Amino acid sequence: MLMEKIFFKTFGCSNNFAESEMMRGIAKENFDVISDPEKADVIVLNICTVKGDDSALSTIKKTKEEYPYKKLIIAGCIPIHLIKQIRKVDSECAMLTTHNINQINEVIEEVINEHPIEIVAKEKLIKAGFNRDRKNKIVGIVPISNSCLGKCTYCSVKPIKGVFYSFPEEDIIKEVKKAVLEGCKEIWITSQDNGCYGIDLGTNLAKLLKKIVEIEGEFLVRVGMMNPNNIKLYLDELIDVFRNKKMFKFIHIPVQTGSNKVLKEMKRQYKIEEFKEIINKFRNEIPKITVATDIIVGFPTEKGDDFNETIELVKWLKADVLNYSRFRKRPGTKAAKHKQLSAELVKDRSKELGRVNAWVGLEVNRKWKLWEGGIIIDEEGKDDTLVGRNAYYKPIIIQKSTFEIGDKVKVKVRSFTQHDLRA
Repeated sequence: MLMEKIFFKTFGCSNNFAESEMMRGIAKENFDVISDPEKADVIVLNICTVKGDDSALSTIKKTKEEYPYKKLIIAGCIPIHLIKQIRKVDSECAMLTTHNINQINEVIEEVINEHPIEIVAKEKLIKAGFNRDRKNKIVGIVPISNSCLGKCTYCSVKPIKGVFYSFPEEDIIKEVKKAVLEGCKEIWITSQDNGCYGIDLGTNLAKLLKKIVEIEGEFLVRVGMMNPNNIKLYLDELIDVFRNKKMFKFIHIPVQTGSNKVLKEMKRQYKIEEFKEIINKFRNEIPKITVATDIIVGFPTEKGDDFNETIELVKWLKADVLNYSRFRKRPGTKAAKHKQLSAELVKDRSKELGRVNAWVGLEVNRKWKLWEGGIIIDEEGKDDTLVGRNAYYKPIIIQKSTFEIGDKVKVKVRSFTQHDLRA
């Protein structure tokens, strides 16, 4: 029996990649899931609109131009207002939102039969227990909740994701056990905000992690983004579980700005002093812990003094990873109603932050020169190299040689760049 060929292309966060793995796993039950878009009958684009609509629309348009005779399904974080604009790019595509990934086969079947349907209702779906077709055989990406409890004035996530709810603890534990049995050496805990896990269940992230690290098997746990206002409620308990040998010594805590005034206008629900206290407590207990954070440059109410406070915070923080982006207004958000800063000003501030970040990155990574220890190889690198991670989730580049993804290797760091270590 001839099976239709389906190709998936994913954009955005680890949560999106997890959902694509689930959709591919489901699609494999009825169709031939392939890795070559040229040979596909249907292309599924799992889009991300968190940083604005333009990038997603551009991706759809480019795909349509490149493969004009392929059938398209647009999946992922699709805000309601974007549906009409997507239809202008491709009037014959089907749509499936993040809330309905379990219905991917139905959507594929309909689009093949020239009936491009839209399944966009906000259904409560526990994203656990599905078959997976993993992008990386040693990485198990485990979502733990839907949406967040934030009130950020600039963010479009909550309107797209809808009501916050945590997935049941037992379902998450089963998902982790399944991933470990299937050979995963890294477990990535993911959601829009891991920090608010369990608030609706009378528990918290630390308690969940304690149960995860008790699971038998050889694996390390990486925890994704946690907002400061939530983890401060159980910080000591969280730090305690991070001491466990199965935890990557890595935290991703977004600060977004160095100005308390701007934080208030963003409705971020914490102060810079609280953020610093969290970082200091982690570093006091786990001195080499890898710190990642996010910053938005050019929020509409950001003044020169506010930006200078951000620069000073970056110099103080000395983050291993700094994800910074220019502010983009999202339709329907409160921040979009403000008078926007000039594009030139925001560009200049972004460049200044980039210069400071380059200096910080070199200073942070210089401390790792001549470090020796074990790493697990977890991805392909550029120019015939592999990338491994040590217990602190530092990216360490090695020559491919005879090693493969999943191998454990003892290395010595010889050099470094702003972004990685070289062994």
